[in-house]
Amino acid sequence: MRCNPFVLLITGALSIFTPLCVHAQSSDSSLPTSLESNSQAKNATEREAKTDTVKQTEPAVERETNALQTPVQWLQRLQSLISSANYQLSFVQTTVGKETVPYLWRHGVLDDGTEVEQLNLQNGPGRELIRVDGIVSVFEPDTQPYSIRSRFINGPIPNILLHNPQKLLESYEFVLVGRARVAGRSAQQIRIVSRDNTRFGYQLWLDEESGMLLKLNMLDLQGALLEQIQISAFSVMASPSPYFARINPSSLPEPIMMASSQSRAHGWEVNYLPVGMKEVKRDTRRLALTGQVVEYKMYSDGLVDVSVYVQPIEDALGGDIALRNEVSTFLTLKAGKAQVTVLGEIPLQTAKAIATSISAVNNSND
Repeated sequence: MRCNPFVLLITGALSIFTPLCVHAQSSDSSLPTSLESNSQAKNATEREAKTDTVKQTEPAVERETNALQTPVQWLQRLQSLISSANYQLSFVQTTVGKETVPYLWRHGVLDDGTEVEQLNLQNGPGRELIRVDGIVSVFEPDTQPYSIRSRFINGPIPNILLHNPQKLLESYEFVLVGRARVAGRSAQQIRIVSRDNTRFGYQLWLDEESGMLLKLNMLDLQGALLEQIQISAFSVMASPSPYFARINPSSLPEPIMMASSQSRAHGWEVNYLPVGMKEVKRDTRRLALTGQVVEYKMYSDGLVDVSVYVQPIEDALGGDIALRNEVSTFLTLKAGKAQVTVLGEIPLQTAKAIATSISAVNNSND
Protein backbone atom coordinates (compact mmCIF):
# COMPACT_ATOMS: atom_id res chain seq x y z
CA MET A 1 0.00 0.00 0.00
CA ARG A 2 1.30 3.43 -0.92
CA CYS A 3 1.11 5.88 1.99
CA ASN A 4 2.68 9.09 0.68
CA PRO A 5 0.50 12.24 0.48
CA PHE A 6 -1.32 12.74 -2.77
CA VAL A 7 0.00 15.33 -5.18
CA LEU A 8 -1.89 17.07 -7.92
CA LEU A 9 0.50 16.47 -10.77
CA ILE A 10 3.44 14.28 -11.52
CA THR A 11 5.60 15.09 -14.51
CA GLY A 12 8.93 14.07 -15.91
CA ALA A 13 10.53 10.80 -16.79
CA LEU A 14 13.40 8.75 -15.51
CA SER A 15 15.80 6.13 -16.71
CA ILE A 16 18.10 3.84 -14.84
CA PHE A 17 21.38 2.63 -16.26
CA THR A 18 22.80 0.02 -13.93
CA PRO A 19 25.53 -2.45 -14.94
CA LEU A 20 24.26 -5.97 -14.82
CA CYS A 21 26.35 -8.65 -13.15
CA VAL A 22 25.21 -12.14 -14.10
CA HIS A 23 26.60 -15.39 -12.76
CA ALA A 24 25.10 -18.00 -15.03
CA GLN A 25 26.64 -20.60 -17.29
CA SER A 26 26.92 -19.39 -20.88
CA SER A 27 26.44 -21.66 -23.87
CA ASP A 28 29.39 -22.65 -26.08
CA SER A 29 29.10 -20.67 -29.30
CA SER A 30 32.04 -22.24 -31.20
CA LEU A 31 31.16 -23.71 -34.61
CA PRO A 32 33.25 -25.81 -37.06
CA THR A 33 34.60 -23.62 -39.85
CA SER A 34 36.28 -26.00 -42.31
CA LEU A 35 36.53 -29.62 -43.27
CA GLU A 36 39.24 -31.35 -45.31
CA SER A 37 38.34 -33.29 -48.46
CA ASN A 38 40.19 -35.48 -50.94
CA SER A 39 37.47 -36.05 -53.53
CA GLN A 40 34.28 -34.51 -54.83
CA ALA A 41 32.24 -37.26 -53.24
CA LYS A 42 33.99 -36.77 -49.94
CA ASN A 43 33.41 -33.01 -50.21
CA ALA A 44 29.70 -33.53 -50.65
CA THR A 45 29.54 -35.99 -47.78
CA GLU A 46 31.51 -33.72 -45.46
CA ARG A 47 29.44 -30.67 -46.46
CA GLU A 48 26.36 -32.56 -45.34
CA ALA A 49 28.14 -33.60 -42.14
CA LYS A 50 29.26 -30.02 -41.56
CA THR A 51 25.69 -28.75 -41.93
CA ASP A 52 24.46 -31.33 -39.43
CA THR A 53 27.28 -30.45 -37.03
CA VAL A 54 26.51 -26.74 -37.23
CA LYS A 55 22.86 -27.40 -36.45
CA GLN A 56 23.78 -29.64 -33.54
CA THR A 57 26.31 -27.22 -32.06
CA GLU A 58 24.22 -24.07 -32.55
CA PRO A 59 24.21 -22.18 -29.23
CA ALA A 60 21.47 -23.35 -26.89
CA VAL A 61 20.41 -19.75 -26.40
CA GLU A 62 19.73 -19.27 -30.11
CA ARG A 63 17.82 -22.54 -30.41
CA GLU A 64 15.63 -21.71 -27.43
CA THR A 65 15.08 -18.14 -28.64
CA ASN A 66 14.01 -19.36 -32.06
CA ALA A 67 11.62 -21.88 -30.48
CA LEU A 68 9.80 -19.21 -28.49
CA GLN A 69 7.47 -17.56 -30.98
CA THR A 70 4.83 -15.93 -28.78
CA PRO A 71 4.96 -13.55 -25.80
CA VAL A 72 2.95 -16.03 -23.73
CA GLN A 73 5.62 -18.68 -24.29
CA TRP A 74 8.28 -16.22 -23.12
CA LEU A 75 6.29 -15.41 -19.98
CA GLN A 76 5.71 -19.12 -19.32
CA ARG A 77 9.47 -19.59 -19.46
CA LEU A 78 9.85 -16.84 -16.84
CA GLN A 79 7.09 -18.47 -14.76
CA SER A 80 8.88 -21.83 -14.80
CA LEU A 81 12.20 -20.26 -13.81
CA ILE A 82 10.71 -18.18 -10.99
CA SER A 83 8.91 -21.12 -9.37
CA SER A 84 11.48 -23.91 -9.75
CA ALA A 85 15.02 -22.45 -9.88
CA ASN A 86 17.51 -21.40 -7.22
CA TYR A 87 18.39 -17.76 -7.77
CA GLN A 88 19.41 -14.49 -6.16
CA LEU A 89 18.62 -11.03 -7.56
CA SER A 90 19.36 -7.44 -6.69
CA PHE A 91 16.97 -4.89 -8.18
CA VAL A 92 15.95 -1.28 -7.77
CA GLN A 93 12.47 0.24 -7.91
CA THR A 94 12.17 3.85 -9.04
CA THR A 95 8.91 5.80 -9.07
CA VAL A 96 8.57 9.27 -10.58
CA GLY A 97 9.17 11.84 -7.86
CA LYS A 98 10.52 9.34 -5.31
CA GLU A 99 13.86 8.01 -4.21
CA THR A 100 15.15 4.77 -5.74
CA VAL A 101 14.55 1.76 -3.48
CA PRO A 102 16.92 -1.28 -3.61
CA TYR A 103 15.83 -4.86 -2.89
CA LEU A 104 17.45 -8.27 -2.49
CA TRP A 105 15.38 -11.25 -3.62
CA ARG A 106 16.29 -14.92 -3.10
CA HIS A 107 14.47 -18.13 -4.00
CA GLY A 108 15.30 -21.78 -3.56
CA VAL A 109 13.96 -25.32 -3.57
CA LEU A 110 15.38 -27.45 -0.75
CA ASP A 111 16.29 -31.13 -1.04
CA ASP A 112 12.97 -32.18 0.52
CA GLY A 113 11.01 -30.09 -2.01
CA THR A 114 10.28 -27.19 0.35
CA GLU A 115 10.08 -23.89 -1.51
CA VAL A 116 11.75 -20.96 0.25
CA GLU A 117 11.89 -17.27 -0.63
CA GLN A 118 13.23 -14.01 0.82
CA LEU A 119 12.61 -10.36 -0.10
CA ASN A 120 14.69 -7.78 1.76
CA LEU A 121 14.39 -3.99 1.53
CA GLN A 122 18.00 -2.79 1.56
CA ASN A 123 17.62 0.88 2.57
CA GLY A 124 16.83 2.32 5.99
CA PRO A 125 15.93 0.10 8.96
CA GLY A 126 14.91 -2.59 6.48
CA ARG A 127 11.90 -4.78 5.91
CA GLU A 128 12.20 -8.52 5.37
CA LEU A 129 9.70 -11.09 4.16
CA ILE A 130 10.45 -14.82 4.37
CA ARG A 131 8.29 -17.50 2.76
CA VAL A 132 8.45 -21.20 3.60
CA ASP A 133 6.05 -22.99 1.25
CA GLY A 134 2.63 -21.46 1.98
CA ILE A 135 3.53 -19.24 4.95
CA VAL A 136 4.95 -15.72 4.63
CA SER A 137 6.56 -14.10 7.71
CA VAL A 138 6.97 -10.32 7.87
CA PHE A 139 9.67 -8.54 9.88
CA GLU A 140 9.51 -4.74 10.17
CA PRO A 141 11.09 -2.19 12.50
CA ASP A 142 9.03 -1.29 15.58
CA THR A 143 6.41 -3.90 14.68
CA GLN A 144 5.78 -7.32 16.14
CA PRO A 145 6.68 -9.99 13.54
CA TYR A 146 3.72 -11.86 12.08
CA SER A 147 2.93 -14.52 9.50
CA ILE A 148 0.13 -15.00 6.98
CA ARG A 149 -0.81 -17.87 4.70
CA SER A 150 0.19 -17.13 1.11
CA ARG A 151 1.94 -18.90 -1.76
CA PHE A 152 3.65 -15.68 -2.84
CA ILE A 153 5.53 -12.76 -1.32
CA ASN A 154 3.82 -9.48 -2.14
CA GLY A 155 6.62 -7.30 -3.57
CA PRO A 156 7.13 -4.56 -6.16
CA ILE A 157 6.97 -7.00 -9.10
CA PRO A 158 3.34 -8.04 -9.76
CA ASN A 159 2.88 -11.68 -8.73
CA ILE A 160 0.55 -12.46 -11.60
CA LEU A 161 3.26 -11.61 -14.13
CA LEU A 162 5.64 -14.00 -12.40
CA HIS A 163 3.31 -16.86 -11.56
CA ASN A 164 0.19 -16.81 -13.76
CA PRO A 165 0.50 -14.44 -16.74
CA GLN A 166 -2.10 -16.37 -18.75
CA LYS A 167 -4.85 -14.99 -16.50
CA LEU A 168 -4.20 -11.51 -17.91
CA LEU A 169 -5.11 -12.40 -21.49
CA GLU A 170 -8.76 -11.36 -21.05
CA SER A 171 -7.75 -7.85 -20.00
CA TYR A 172 -4.43 -7.27 -21.77
CA GLU A 173 -2.78 -7.94 -25.08
CA PHE A 174 0.80 -9.24 -25.07
CA VAL A 175 2.93 -7.94 -27.93
CA LEU A 176 6.33 -9.37 -28.85
CA VAL A 177 8.41 -6.30 -29.73
CA GLY A 178 11.70 -7.96 -30.59
CA ARG A 179 15.25 -8.34 -29.35
CA ALA A 180 16.98 -5.55 -27.44
CA ARG A 181 19.98 -4.93 -25.21
CA VAL A 182 19.55 -4.37 -21.48
CA ALA A 183 22.70 -3.63 -19.47
CA GLY A 184 24.78 -5.30 -22.15
CA ARG A 185 22.73 -8.50 -22.37
CA SER A 186 20.50 -9.78 -25.16
CA ALA A 187 16.87 -9.55 -24.10
CA GLN A 188 13.40 -10.07 -25.49
CA GLN A 189 11.07 -7.09 -25.12
CA ILE A 190 7.34 -7.62 -24.52
CA ARG A 191 4.62 -5.00 -24.28
CA ILE A 192 1.49 -5.50 -22.16
CA VAL A 193 -1.35 -3.27 -23.35
CA SER A 194 -4.85 -2.83 -21.93
CA ARG A 195 -7.33 -4.16 -24.49
CA ASP A 196 -9.65 -1.17 -24.01
CA ASN A 197 -6.97 1.48 -23.32
CA THR A 198 -8.30 2.11 -19.80
CA ARG A 199 -5.27 1.05 -17.76
CA PHE A 200 -1.58 1.76 -17.65
CA GLY A 201 0.71 -0.25 -19.92
CA TYR A 202 3.85 -2.26 -19.20
CA GLN A 203 7.10 -3.09 -20.93
CA LEU A 204 9.28 -5.95 -19.79
CA TRP A 205 12.58 -7.35 -20.95
CA LEU A 206 13.50 -11.01 -20.43
CA ASP A 207 17.06 -12.31 -20.57
CA GLU A 208 17.42 -14.49 -23.66
CA GLU A 209 19.85 -16.90 -22.00
CA SER A 210 18.04 -17.60 -18.74
CA GLY A 211 14.54 -16.18 -19.21
CA MET A 212 14.96 -13.97 -16.12
CA LEU A 213 13.24 -10.60 -15.90
CA LEU A 214 15.79 -7.82 -16.51
CA LYS A 215 13.60 -4.71 -16.50
CA LEU A 216 9.94 -3.73 -16.06
CA ASN A 217 8.42 -0.32 -16.92
CA MET A 218 4.95 0.99 -16.07
CA LEU A 219 3.75 3.60 -18.59
CA ASP A 220 0.82 6.01 -18.63
CA LEU A 221 -1.58 6.23 -21.56
CA GLN A 222 0.73 8.70 -23.32
CA GLY A 223 3.73 6.40 -22.94
CA ALA A 224 5.46 8.38 -20.17
CA LEU A 225 7.36 6.37 -17.59
CA LEU A 226 5.65 6.11 -14.19
CA GLU A 227 7.65 3.39 -12.48
CA GLN A 228 10.64 1.21 -13.30
CA ILE A 229 12.13 -1.94 -11.86
CA GLN A 230 15.61 -2.91 -13.06
CA ILE A 231 17.66 -5.93 -12.11
CA SER A 232 21.22 -4.89 -11.27
CA ALA A 233 22.62 -8.40 -10.64
CA PHE A 234 21.31 -11.94 -10.70
CA SER A 235 22.62 -15.45 -10.26
CA VAL A 236 20.92 -18.74 -11.17
CA MET A 237 22.53 -21.47 -9.07
CA ALA A 238 22.57 -25.24 -8.80
CA SER A 239 21.80 -25.13 -5.05
CA PRO A 240 19.78 -22.78 -2.83
CA SER A 241 21.58 -19.86 -1.22
CA PRO A 242 23.31 -20.75 2.10
CA TYR A 243 21.09 -18.08 3.65
CA PHE A 244 18.16 -20.51 3.71
CA ALA A 245 20.09 -23.02 5.83
CA ARG A 246 19.98 -20.47 8.66
CA ILE A 247 16.17 -20.30 8.71
CA ASN A 248 14.45 -22.37 11.39
CA PRO A 249 10.78 -22.67 10.35
CA SER A 250 9.74 -23.55 13.91
CA SER A 251 11.02 -20.17 15.13
CA LEU A 252 8.91 -18.16 12.67
CA PRO A 253 5.67 -16.55 13.94
CA GLU A 254 2.52 -18.63 13.73
CA PRO A 255 0.13 -17.57 10.92
CA ILE A 256 -2.51 -15.16 12.13
CA MET A 257 -6.15 -16.09 11.70
CA MET A 258 -7.75 -13.85 9.11
CA ALA A 259 -11.30 -12.86 9.94
CA SER A 260 -13.66 -13.92 7.18
CA SER A 261 -15.72 -11.05 5.85
CA GLN A 262 -19.20 -12.02 4.83
CA SER A 263 -20.63 -10.57 1.64
CA ARG A 264 -23.37 -8.11 2.46
CA ALA A 265 -26.06 -6.73 0.26
CA HIS A 266 -25.19 -3.27 -1.00
CA GLY A 267 -27.59 -0.61 -2.21
CA TRP A 268 -25.54 0.23 -5.30
CA GLU A 269 -23.65 -1.31 -8.18
CA VAL A 270 -20.96 -0.31 -10.66
CA ASN A 271 -22.22 -0.43 -14.24
CA TYR A 272 -18.90 0.24 -15.95
CA LEU A 273 -15.62 -1.60 -15.45
CA PRO A 274 -12.56 -2.03 -17.68
CA VAL A 275 -12.48 -5.23 -19.70
CA GLY A 276 -11.67 -8.27 -17.54
CA MET A 277 -12.08 -6.47 -14.20
CA LYS A 278 -14.30 -8.28 -11.70
CA GLU A 279 -15.48 -7.85 -8.12
CA VAL A 280 -13.23 -9.73 -5.70
CA LYS A 281 -14.27 -8.33 -2.31
CA ARG A 282 -17.03 -6.36 -0.60
CA ASP A 283 -17.88 -5.29 2.93
CA THR A 284 -19.06 -2.36 5.04
CA ARG A 285 -16.42 -0.22 6.72
CA ARG A 286 -16.29 2.59 9.25
CA LEU A 287 -13.96 5.45 8.36
CA ALA A 288 -11.31 5.98 11.02
CA LEU A 289 -11.28 9.78 10.77
CA THR A 290 -15.01 10.47 10.71
CA GLY A 291 -16.63 7.32 12.06
CA GLN A 292 -18.95 7.24 9.05
CA VAL A 293 -20.07 3.92 7.60
CA VAL A 294 -19.33 3.35 3.90
CA GLU A 295 -19.96 0.47 1.54
CA TYR A 296 -16.80 -0.88 -0.03
CA LYS A 297 -16.04 -3.07 -3.05
CA MET A 298 -12.74 -4.09 -4.61
CA TYR A 299 -12.40 -4.91 -8.30
CA SER A 300 -9.38 -6.52 -9.96
CA ASP A 301 -8.12 -7.76 -13.31
CA GLY A 302 -5.30 -9.66 -11.59
CA LEU A 303 -2.73 -6.94 -12.27
CA VAL A 304 -4.56 -3.86 -10.97
CA ASP A 305 -6.86 -3.50 -7.93
CA VAL A 306 -9.46 -0.72 -7.74
CA SER A 307 -11.29 0.18 -4.50
CA VAL A 308 -14.69 1.87 -4.59
CA TYR A 309 -16.33 3.47 -1.52
CA VAL A 310 -19.93 4.73 -1.51
CA GLN A 311 -21.86 6.66 1.14
CA PRO A 312 -25.18 8.59 1.10
CA ILE A 313 -24.95 12.13 -0.23
CA GLU A 314 -26.20 13.54 3.09
CA ASP A 315 -23.05 12.12 4.75
CA ALA A 316 -20.73 13.58 2.13
CA LEU A 317 -17.67 15.50 3.26
CA GLY A 318 -16.37 18.34 1.11
CA GLY A 319 -16.59 18.65 -2.66
CA ASP A 320 -15.20 16.72 -5.59
CA ILE A 321 -11.50 15.85 -5.40
CA ALA A 322 -9.12 14.41 -8.00
CA LEU A 323 -5.56 13.68 -6.85
CA ARG A 324 -2.55 11.69 -8.05
CA ASN A 325 -0.09 10.04 -5.68
CA GLU A 326 2.82 8.54 -7.59
CA VAL A 327 1.04 6.02 -9.83
CA SER A 328 -2.26 5.97 -7.91
CA THR A 329 -5.40 7.99 -8.56
CA PHE A 330 -7.72 9.23 -5.80
CA LEU A 331 -11.11 10.51 -6.98
CA THR A 332 -14.10 11.60 -4.91
CA LEU A 333 -17.26 12.99 -6.52
CA LYS A 334 -21.01 13.21 -6.04
CA ALA A 335 -22.99 10.87 -8.27
CA GLY A 336 -26.76 11.06 -7.86
CA LYS A 337 -27.67 10.40 -4.23
CA ALA A 338 -24.22 9.11 -3.27
CA GLN A 339 -20.67 10.28 -2.76
CA VAL A 340 -18.28 7.92 -4.55
CA THR A 341 -14.55 7.50 -3.94
CA VAL A 342 -12.36 5.50 -6.35
CA LEU A 343 -8.76 4.56 -5.53
CA GLY A 344 -6.35 2.56 -7.67
CA GLU A 345 -3.42 2.52 -10.09
CA ILE A 346 -5.54 3.61 -13.03
CA PRO A 347 -5.81 6.77 -15.17
CA LEU A 348 -8.05 9.55 -13.88
CA GLN A 349 -10.51 9.20 -16.76
CA THR A 350 -10.99 5.51 -15.96
CA ALA A 351 -11.64 6.29 -12.29
CA LYS A 352 -14.20 8.92 -13.33
CA ALA A 353 -15.95 6.50 -15.69
CA ILE A 354 -16.27 3.96 -12.85
CA ALA A 355 -17.52 6.55 -10.35
CA THR A 356 -20.15 8.05 -12.63
CA SER A 357 -21.54 4.61 -13.54
CA ILE A 358 -22.82 4.00 -9.98
CA SER A 359 -26.55 3.29 -9.72
CA ALA A 360 -28.89 2.23 -6.90
CA VAL A 361 -30.15 -1.36 -6.79
CA ASN A 362 -32.79 -3.24 -4.88
CA ASN A 363 -31.05 -5.07 -2.03
CA SER A 364 -33.29 -8.09 -2.42
CA ASN A 365 -31.84 -8.64 -5.87
CA ASP A 366 -28.18 -8.13 -4.89
